[in-house]
Amino acid sequence: MAKLLVFDWDGTLCDSLSRIVTCICLAAEEIGLPAPHHDAAKDIVGLGLIDALERLFPGIESEHILAMRDSYSRHFVEQDREPSPFFDGVMETLESLHQQGYLLTVATGKSRRGLDRVLKARGLDNFFHGSRCADETAGKPDPKMLLELMGEFQVAPEQTLMVGDTEFDLAMAVSAGVPRVAVSYGAHHPERLLKYQPLACIDQFSLIDGVIENYKKQIIK
Repeated sequence: MAKLLVFDWDGTLCDSLSRIVTCICLAAEEIGLPAPHHDAAKDIVGLGLIDALERLFPGIESEHILAMRDSYSRHFVEQDREPSPFFDGVMETLESLHQQGYLLTVATGKSRRGLDRVLKARGLDNFFHGSRCADETAGKPDPKMLLELMGEFQVAPEQTLMVGDTEFDLAMAVSAGVPRVAVSYGAHHPERLLKYQPLACIDQFSLIDGVIENYKKQIIK
């Protein structure tokens, strides 16, 4: 049965995609690069920032990468003074899972500084049992985030669930041998997510509780 639940942040728990895309475009324009198309910018959400920028701007020089990273971070902090909202039902569902005794963790492309800032702003500093960020370990889709979290809590892959909205989340889970759940309301289209054979592809976060219960029954059988 599942013991360790690992959630992506942006696009899975937090409705922040439009803000991220806006800040990427502002940062590009600020350093003299053409703003990427909305869909292209949305497509790289979930990667670590450096990886994301290198995919968006192939061949970009390293000094432009660093300048854009700094510009993006500044714009995001300015726009995120009031944190982006959670999707409907997220906090209630997380609290229910917490009360049921699950280990709740986050694996995100955000920086450690960025995740800690938003957790503090929401009063969730001590809510999650653990987390991994892209600037402190290998970023998605490398499985290292999941492997480190499973090692920290001494939980086997079959006792772990990864929940995310992008191919990067699900590919990471596949590489780590971890069952996965896709959410259809985030950055990537459900058709792309279904290639990774998730236990379910849900259109409301609150449905995750039922998916977990069904998975527990399968394991018991």
